[in-house]
Amino acid sequence: MPDKHPRPERPHLLLACHECDLVSDIMIRQDGEWHQCPRCHHALLRPAQNDQLTPALAFTALILLALSLAFPYIAFEQSGLERAMTVTDAASELAIYHHPLLAVIVIATIIVIPAFYLLSVCWIHLSLAARQHLPGSLMLARWLPRLQPWMMADVFAIAALVSLVKIIAMAHVQLLEAFWTFTGYALLLLITVTRMNTISLWQRLLGTLLQPLGTRPGLTAQAQGLIGCAWCGQLQPLGQHHCLRCSSPLHERHPFTLQRVWALLITSIIACFPAHLYPIMVTTSLGQSDPSTIIGGVMLFLDHGDWPIALVIFTASVLVPFGKIFAISWLCIAASRRNHTLDMASQMRLYRVTEWIGRWSMIDVFVVAIIVGLFQLGNILTIEPGFGGLAFSAVVIFTMLAALQFDPRLIWDQQQSPTTSPLKPETTA
Repeated sequence: MPDKHPRPERPHLLLACHECDLVSDIMIRQDGEWHQCPRCHHALLRPAQNDQLTPALAFTALILLALSLAFPYIAFEQSGLERAMTVTDAASELAIYHHPLLAVIVIATIIVIPAFYLLSVCWIHLSLAARQHLPGSLMLARWLPRLQPWMMADVFAIAALVSLVKIIAMAHVQLLEAFWTFTGYALLLLITVTRMNTISLWQRLLGTLLQPLGTRPGLTAQAQGLIGCAWCGQLQPLGQHHCLRCSSPLHERHPFTLQRVWALLITSIIACFPAHLYPIMVTTSLGQSDPSTIIGGVMLFLDHGDWPIALVIFTASVLVPFGKIFAISWLCIAASRRNHTLDMASQMRLYRVTEWIGRWSMIDVFVVAIIVGLFQLGNILTIEPGFGGLAFSAVVIFTMLAALQFDPRLIWDQQQSPTTSPLKPETTA
């Protein structure tokens, strides 16, 4: 007997993967699972769950950040001398010692950019709850995914733990109120970021995506004369420079993409020389100066038997930057080799790991910022930042920019065309 009350069909969306350009037919589900591209397994869409929780997490993170700025972070005591530092001291002391650019990098990545991101999340969700969009909500939605790579509060929190190992050998250390509130802030920031999905957000802001007539899943968007917006997911004809739906810039296969990536890589290689040859910090005790390079800091930890910390510093400061340069170089070569079959699963894993891991190299810079902010005892003991720290920050920033500029669709374009039969997106929790 036929059902008198059939269930309504769940809506379908056609989305182009911005990593391999394959158009997928997605059936919207409300089970909280990620819809993955069946070709490259990139996460395409995750329906929003519990909309009240995300702004609540963002607002709580902002409160913890405010508390972190109001109270001292770490204190130490040595031979009757005491000093406590705040989170902002990590940047202000760098500026005092003629490194204002490095101070701006530190304060921007751990406080300014994350705070702007959290405020934007709260404002956008407030706009969603209102009857009409609040001023600036669409502009903020365009900026959210662009800010994510440059938020490094979690890296700073790990750097503080690495600093403790080095400081404990020199003095008695106390973890004060701001240490715990900042750790909570970094954790909630990370959770908030993982809950944000750009395409789902734009659907809630502007409604369901428009589906171009004649679009076929299982083919690339480019093969059908279309281009997909990486931010809101809208498919539209090739030749558009800005998305017709969200006004974000559209990036077709630009003929100079690889040239820009190579230029950034060469710049980062040049910056590697002063980063490793010049001291990253200079310790002055009773008039005697002791400069320390990145490798020198690793050797110091090894001499004290702290080989796990030495391994962390060596991996983050040496292996990761150079490994990232080689990895992006290989991806550029692979993207320029025509009619050459590659193991694309391995290529995409290499690309994603390279894109994700780059910012963790900032651990060494943050360690220097914390130690410089803490150890200022006049003629008895003073630690100053060296030029190597600024040069190393340049290495990290330029390699991150190279990874962000690289378009993985260029590699897929050199492979065999995908099948014309419809492919169903995978789901994962």
